[in-house]
Amino acid sequence: MSSPEVEKFEVTDYDLENEFNPHRFRQSKNQAIYGIWAVDDSDDDGNKAHFRDTKKQKKSYTAPVSFISGGFKKGSKLPPGEEGREEGANDNESDQEELDFAAAGFPLDFGRKKRKEKSSRGMAGYRGQGNPDEDKFGGWEKYTRGIGAKLLQKMGHVKGKGLGKNLQGISAPVTAKKRDGRAAVGAYGSERTEQSLKDFPVVDSEEEEEKEFRQQLQRWKREPGGGKKKTKYVYRTADEVIAKGEKKKYTAKSELANVKVIDMTSREQRVLSGYHAISHRHDKPESDSEEDTAPTATYEQKRAFDMPELMHNLNLLVDMAKEEIIQNDRKLRYERDMVINMTHEKERMAEICEQEEKHISRLQQVLDLVERCEARTVEGCEDPLTLDECADKFRCLQDEYYEEYKMYDLAGLAVGMVFPLMKKYFANWKPLKQSTYGIQTMKQWKDILEDPNRHFNQAAGEMDPYQRLIWEVWMPYLRTAISNWSVRDCDPLIELLENWMPVLPPWVMENIKVQLIMPKLTTEVDKWNPTQDTMPIHGWLHPWLPLMGAKLYPLYAPIRHKLANALKNWHPSDPSAKMILQPWKNVFSQGHWEGFMVKNIVPKLTVCMQEFVINPHQQHLDGWNWVMDWLDMVPIQAIIHLLEKFFFPKWLQVLFSWLNVNPNYDEITKWYTGWKTMFSEDLLANTVIKEQFNRALDNMNRAVSGHYQPGARENVAYLTHTERRREFEAQVAQDKRDYEAVREVSISTAVPTNFKDLIEKKAEENGILFVPVPNRTYEAKQVYKFGNMQIYFDRGVIFVQQSTTQWVPISLQNLLNRASDISSKISGM
Repeated sequence: MSSPEVEKFEVTDYDLENEFNPHRFRQSKNQAIYGIWAVDDSDDDGNKAHFRDTKKQKKSYTAPVSFISGGFKKGSKLPPGEEGREEGANDNESDQEELDFAAAGFPLDFGRKKRKEKSSRGMAGYRGQGNPDEDKFGGWEKYTRGIGAKLLQKMGHVKGKGLGKNLQGISAPVTAKKRDGRAAVGAYGSERTEQSLKDFPVVDSEEEEEKEFRQQLQRWKREPGGGKKKTKYVYRTADEVIAKGEKKKYTAKSELANVKVIDMTSREQRVLSGYHAISHRHDKPESDSEEDTAPTATYEQKRAFDMPELMHNLNLLVDMAKEEIIQNDRKLRYERDMVINMTHEKERMAEICEQEEKHISRLQQVLDLVERCEARTVEGCEDPLTLDECADKFRCLQDEYYEEYKMYDLAGLAVGMVFPLMKKYFANWKPLKQSTYGIQTMKQWKDILEDPNRHFNQAAGEMDPYQRLIWEVWMPYLRTAISNWSVRDCDPLIELLENWMPVLPPWVMENIKVQLIMPKLTTEVDKWNPTQDTMPIHGWLHPWLPLMGAKLYPLYAPIRHKLANALKNWHPSDPSAKMILQPWKNVFSQGHWEGFMVKNIVPKLTVCMQEFVINPHQQHLDGWNWVMDWLDMVPIQAIIHLLEKFFFPKWLQVLFSWLNVNPNYDEITKWYTGWKTMFSEDLLANTVIKEQFNRALDNMNRAVSGHYQPGARENVAYLTHTERRREFEAQVAQDKRDYEAVREVSISTAVPTNFKDLIEKKAEENGILFVPVPNRTYEAKQVYKFGNMQIYFDRGVIFVQQSTTQWVPISLQNLLNRASDISSKISGM
């Protein structure tokens, strides 16, 4: 912040605008301070202090010189406040200026300079007393336009009444009040005027506090007359003592209360009994000294018959009595609070006792029910408890005593009550022959005993009663049955597990698979010999696939190893190998299966193809059939490689030799066609196979062109044309299949973004041609061919052409129906 007394020298916008204007008006410092009442410092009397006349009037030296004598100008009067000025003030130039302004009727408070007041006017800190005349309020506005009074009148102000909407403001200007002395503000009390107290009657609490403070301060001063104080006795009731004691804070006495304290703060040394005695010093007045019961004796003046020891003892007795009254009152209030607290505690304990009695009564009923059930489970009982009755009892506990059933874990009673009954129930059970025996009974107890919120933790061994029932009662019978089970007779055990799967906990089922069934299967696979066993392994192992799943993967490696050893002496003429291997094609992974075929089957087929003889006159196809029988099991690339390397060289060599001996081309054509029909469509679609057959056709065409034989050239040409056409049709069919697959994917995934895409999508789904007609528009819209119709669409509406110049709107569904009808009529013709 900058001080208002510091002149700023920064360049303003006004300076920049008038930098090159030599005749610009420059406002003086006095004009900036005093406004229109500023007086120019020049000696020109003709210049007036105003802003409108900015040009200096030239001084007239031809005008006569007039002098004014000392004193006051004739016709001028001083204002009433200027009569008390000192003599000799007229000698000052500023006094003359004030007299001139006073004669003109302007208030002197806005003068250029304020004259320094002399000692007769008062020193700093004085303030004059003024009572303005209400009739002259705003009287100086007669020399102005009176804009202030006019604004107040427009705002609804009435002279003599207060300001504001509800006339709650002041009705007279703020007046000054003369201070009594030369001290600072507030040293002589409040300086509020009568008008201020009238307008704002506020009780000044600070003045009252100051008055009380002065009164208390005067009490400790010695009276001028030295007269005797009259003893004043104050009597207090017990209620007053209690009321005063509540305001004071009492702290419990600690071990430091009995410490010897030497007080050196006063004129004389004092020995106190503890730190608490410092606050009870008698050489300082208390906060409520007016209520002292005994007068204070001064050390300077002792009176006759003074008994300070007696007064001290009396004061101690009074203080002790006060303390005792206050302590008794506190004890009484404490005891009353304790009575109320104990009353509420009694009511609460009564409610708790009532609830406990009800709880005890219910527990007694539960206990009686359990004891009756236990009594019926003892051997030799006349009315033994059955499983159905026991289930009814547990349902009763769950329905009528649910809180007690959960709180005290009454389901654990089943261990002692239900388990013996269950053991008797399953005593004669044969699991592999009676796969559904006891399922309904176990489902019933599963609903009663199983806790769905409890999960089995194998490390902690936590099981609910139902899991313990399965593990301790049902599982021993199953273990015994599986230990005596023949692995190759798998159907009874599979049926048993499938029937019991909804009842068994998941971890129990997992334990059965891993700990009981898997070891038996592993042992049986190790014993299996594919060359000697009459029963194939897939007959008793594959039925476990739905139930065991990936747990059988460890068995596949030894099975492949044994099958590979069995195929070492195998010949492709033996069809039993295919019968054994075919069920494993979808069981082994694709990589393992192809590797097994390439390593163990393809070498055998290669030897067979190498020994295959091609003889057009007497052809034996046994070797070819042996190889082609493995086409659905061996990878097709392996078969193609085998044909390319071992079959086609011999086949082409026979064809070339036959063409060089002037053959019958009809026989060659039939021979060529016959061999081609022996290839499957998958093989013919392969590029390598196509190249080999095209090579044979080229040789046949070259042979026909060099020899003349009636009809031979035409037959070979026809055969060539037919082969080319079939290849083209096969290629078109393959492309169409690829297109259909891609189109189905695009139709299922693509979402039309506009109306044209929607029409195109519908045309593709219905197999209708939808293409734009080249260089054909109608009303600047592209015309499309939709089937055999011509259409265009505008703003989401389809228009179809009915005649040369007529276009009618049509819905998309009607358009599709019409196009389908037209295409069906054309195909029917």
